[in-house]
Amino acid sequence: MNFLTIGHRGVMGVEPENTLRSFVAAQEAGLDAIELDLHLSKDGALVVMHDTDVDRTTDGSGPIAEKTLAELRALDAGRGERVPVFEEVLEAVQTPIQAEIKDAQAARALADVMNRLGLAGRVEVSSFHDEAIAEIKPLVPGVRTALIASRYGTDIVDRAVAVGAETVCLNIRRLTLEIVERARKSDLKIIGWVVNTQDHLRLVRAFGLDGATTDHPDIKRTGRFTA
Repeated sequence: MNFLTIGHRGVMGVEPENTLRSFVAAQEAGLDAIELDLHLSKDGALVVMHDTDVDRTTDGSGPIAEKTLAELRALDAGRGERVPVFEEVLEAVQTPIQAEIKDAQAARALADVMNRLGLAGRVEVSSFHDEAIAEIKPLVPGVRTALIASRYGTDIVDRAVAVGAETVCLNIRRLTLEIVERARKSDLKIIGWVVNTQDHLRLVRAFGLDGATTDHPDIKRTGRFTA
């Protein structure tokens, strides 16, 4: 079984998160997939940013939803990088993408882009929001989806099955053998996050997970040798 290493917002441990610079670095490091986050701007652009506001990751302030794409473009997202739109990331890298819907309203916009560009085979859609996964499933034929959870119990398996997700992306600090076993019985893949140390890596490999989301590209290299 191949163990997948997924770059968290690119390689946010070494580059400004959710920027083209970070995504290119993730690809150059040989990571198997790149995770990114999606919000809608005031004028409906599918922008790549984690938080609901721009304060933490740019030199601006205020909610994304209250800014136009042009206003977002004027911000410095770190080391001179600009806030990218989803389509720019697709052009900048060829690595498979895990696109996380941060705002459930972005599901339909993402579906439109995926159908227009034929991305069902390249882009896996993930979200903390059950309703976002449930909404995009019928909109994009063949789309692969992942339900993310930070605080969860064994109910996460039932929730994932209910919305048709193929994968669960789980906070490793709450992971238990019971949850892993229940997920396997439901034929779910399991990705652990965030895996940034060798101890984290040994934990997810001991649980037999399918992969890990990491801030650091070195996990890709060391992961091959960790049993």
